[in-house]
Amino acid sequence: MRHGKKFNHLGRQTAHRKAMLANMACSLIEHKRINTTVAKAKALRKFVEPLITKSKEDTTHNRRVVFSYLRNKYSVTELFKEVSVKVGDRPGGYVRIIKLGNRQGDNAPMAMVELVDYNELYNPKGNKAKKSTRRSRRGGAKKVEAAVETTTSQEEE
Repeated sequence: MRHGKKFNHLGRQTAHRKAMLANMACSLIEHKRINTTVAKAKALRKFVEPLITKSKEDTTHNRRVVFSYLRNKYSVTELFKEVSVKVGDRPGGYVRIIKLGNRQGDNAPMAMVELVDYNELYNPKGNKAKKSTRRSRRGGAKKVEAAVETTTSQEEE
C-alpha cells in the first residue's frame, strides 16, 4: 500500500530523480524560465520553492543546506544574491507554471516554469505606465486642457 506517499516519482530511481530536479532548479535559477513537461514542472515547484524561502535569510547554514540540494556553486550564489533580493517581500508562490499545449513528438503536455518576479508582463508592479481613464466621448479632455492652460496663464501674470 502507498498510504501518505504523495510526491511524483516521475518514472525514475531516487538518485536520478534528485539529480534531474537539481539540474532543472539550477537552470531555472540561471535562466529564470524553462520549458518542461507539466509533471516535471509540478515536481520542480515543490523542490525549488523551499530553497527560495531559505535564500531570504543569507546565513552560512542556509547556504550549505541549499548547496546540498542544488550542488552548483554558481546557482547558489545567484539564488542568494539576485533572486532572494527580488522575492524578499513575497510570502510564497515564487514559481509560475504556464501550460503550453502538447509536445509534437509524443503528445506530452508541456509547460513553461518561470520565477514570478522576473516576468514583466504578469507582474502588476512592473507596469509603471499609468492608465488614463476616459470618462466621456464628447471632448471632455479638450475642456480640461483649456482649463489647465488658463490657470497656467493666470499664474504667469
